Amino acid sequence: MAPADDRSPSGPLHPTGTAERRPRRYARRVPRGDGRLTHDLDPHSPGPQDACGVFGVWAPGEEVAKLTYFGLYALQHRGQEAAGIAVSDGASVVVYKDLGLVSQVFDEPTLGSLRGHLAVGHTRYSTTGASTWENAQPTFRTTSAGTGLALCHNGNLVNTAELASKAADAGVPGVFTSTTDSDLITALIAAHQDLSVEAAAMEVLPQLRGAFSVTFMDEDTLYAARDPQGVRPLVLGRLERGWVVASETAALDIVGASVVREVEPGELIAIDENGLRSQHFAPADPKGCVFEYVYLARPDTTISGRGVHAARVEIGRRLAKEHPADADLVIPVPESGTPAAVGYAEASGIPYGLGLVKNSYVGRTFIQPSQTIRQLGIRLKLNPLRDVIRGKRLVVVDDSIVRGNTQRALIRMLREAGALEVHVRISSPPVKWPCFYGIDFASRAELVANGLDVDGVRASINADSLGYVSEQGLIAATEQPVNRLCTACFTGRYPIPLGESEVLGKHVLEGIEHRAMTGWTGQQAGSAVVPGGAEDALTRP
Repeated sequence: MAPADDRSPSGPLHPTGTAERRPRRYARRVPRGDGRLTHDLDPHSPGPQDACGVFGVWAPGEEVAKLTYFGLYALQHRGQEAAGIAVSDGASVVVYKDLGLVSQVFDEPTLGSLRGHLAVGHTRYSTTGASTWENAQPTFRTTSAGTGLALCHNGNLVNTAELASKAADAGVPGVFTSTTDSDLITALIAAHQDLSVEAAAMEVLPQLRGAFSVTFMDEDTLYAARDPQGVRPLVLGRLERGWVVASETAALDIVGASVVREVEPGELIAIDENGLRSQHFAPADPKGCVFEYVYLARPDTTISGRGVHAARVEIGRRLAKEHPADADLVIPVPESGTPAAVGYAEASGIPYGLGLVKNSYVGRTFIQPSQTIRQLGIRLKLNPLRDVIRGKRLVVVDDSIVRGNTQRALIRMLREAGALEVHVRISSPPVKWPCFYGIDFASRAELVANGLDVDGVRASINADSLGYVSEQGLIAATEQPVNRLCTACFTGRYPIPLGESEVLGKHVLEGIEHRAMTGWTGQQAGSAVVPGGAEDALTRP
């Protein structure tokens, strides 16, 4: 595809009438800061990172770019690295994307220039491939028939190396245009000769193994598909004059769409002027991510018929029964710990209070903190209300412990502010295993619960007591059958086989691309010499 004009969203189109446009304001592909402090105060010690958010709308007569913008705004919590929107007016597909938050990437003139009747959008956290402009989504390809194809993906494939190798050996064009599994899916669908996008998708989707909730489009049709396990959420909504698909029901609420149903695991939906049609490319074997209920999803979202906020409150109630504490005050670590703290206070009879104030302007920054600032650590995000916590025995409720660094700094800060005792309660079981389905946890060696028992973790973070909700308690709070949930990060039981550890990991395609440039062939995909993967993620202590 010929490059589009980098200077203006109204620049010249590719001869086919399709284009991928770089933002006019950020032609150097360098994201600008937004004046906010970063979530990752210490870049060497990040917390669990969110999955991506996807959105799609088919609505003739509506401003679909603006609907998509607000849908992505509602999904911003799922990824803060990049954002993008693709639109079609029936004659051409245009993609506009950049690094940064949704509000940084798009402005009124840009949205006004993106005219059409259907659109897809994406907000990204990178789980495969580096955080670069080329890896931002929607991804774009020109199909063998000369039409445009734009795709957005939430999740992570586990057979990326195998697919890339086969595609390279088969001569699929542009396999290494970017280094994401999402772009690889797009390339595979676009490469099918003499098949419509829908028919090509039905050929490609059964070959994918792992987590994928995708929205994609050509000039006339909006598509949505979900992996047979339904690891990541995807819902269908109805507008007065159209249809919407989104990662979470909260995004449907924001744009005024009513919830119709979830996209079923193994289902492909197509929406065009003839209405909605559905077909299955694989039998459903539901294994929804339980961590969506703990942390990833917005509290005002509903997943599999269960409200996320209600589930988190119930987790707190079960925490109180499983791990009672003799204390004066229950406080949350805002915001993700708040519903569980409410439930804990309710069930325990201990008063609930606000003991920590969160900086409302914590977001993204590209100004790295100095060592001095890093030593302040959590104070950039949270600061104690000394009058509230001084002289109190506290129950502090948080969503998870990954490395333990945040909790250690938090407890030290609370004690310095006058807390007599700090009892930590966690609304998820110990995280002991990495996720390969779309959450960028720390490596297994870095997970503090992998090397220490509960008392060891308690001593490590200097808490007076520590209690995790049990796996049974968490599952009961979700109101989902245990056989319909993925709990791999707690149990190590991966419902989708992972294959060789040498070809897993965030940077697997960068490694394969490097080898390909030096004469490596796809037949070597399972070789231990493939660089860039999580080489010992499944075997190291």
